[in-house]
Amino acid sequence: MLKQHKVAILGTGTMGRALGSGMIRAGILEPKQLQGTVKHERELAQVRELVPFEVSTDNAAALSGADIILLCTKPGDALELLSGLSAERCFESSPLLISIVAGLSTAELEAAAGPGPRIVRAMPNTPCLVGAGMIVIAPGSAAEPGDLDLADEIFQSLGRVIRLDEEHMDAVTGLSGSGPAFLYVIIEALSEGGVMTGLPRKVATEMAAQTALGAAKMVLDTGRHPASLKDEVTTPAGCTISALLSLEDGRLRSVLARGVQEAARAAAGLGKSEPNS
Repeated sequence: MLKQHKVAILGTGTMGRALGSGMIRAGILEPKQLQGTVKHERELAQVRELVPFEVSTDNAAALSGADIILLCTKPGDALELLSGLSAERCFESSPLLISIVAGLSTAELEAAAGPGPRIVRAMPNTPCLVGAGMIVIAPGSAAEPGDLDLADEIFQSLGRVIRLDEEHMDAVTGLSGSGPAFLYVIIEALSEGGVMTGLPRKVATEMAAQTALGAAKMVLDTGRHPASLKDEVTTPAGCTISALLSLEDGRLRSVLARGVQEAARAAAGLGKSEPNS
């Protein structure tokens, strides 16, 4: 379906680049169908080297003829940008606007953009860069069923997509949005354990990362509860159950769960106050 569309990416940072490059890599868009923007002129040269599509600092020009807009700016910039573009009558063609901005509801985005765009909210994560992302999408009040199908097609090129009610988006941000950082810490810690027991660091990191990847694939491919899979590794009086008890002593389980809770709480406040307030 995307072959007949023109797409503008407002904010060609890490996620904007991942989305644009991912769609081109998957063959669902040609480079000529994409136009990206960055906020500052000083960013242009570097970003242009990283993406296979045109990038400028002119948001209004990027929207000219675009019927799909990907809003990928920082939370603190999004509402002012939308208000300005609305004042310039850039949304009169009623484009589909897909926002990946954390912490801003579709109601807030609709208020800033005015009645023009149909809005879908999405929360992807950084593993989209390698085609293994987790993306959740939710419709705004004016979104049509076909709009979710288009968003689905865009994000399926980057990973696994699910649809949820918007009320869950802060929790989604805390779990799958921030989650990769938590898992990097876990992989780093496992690697350090390997180094401490005599493995070369590069080997230990590769083993830890592949083990995490394999464990995640087991959960997704089998559909089984992680606790059930864990029990298969823990033989009576074995080394794994001994180590798991040490992890429980360190409250690893509750610390990770509280980390998700705290990230979700922080996500709810993004874009709603000055950065240093």
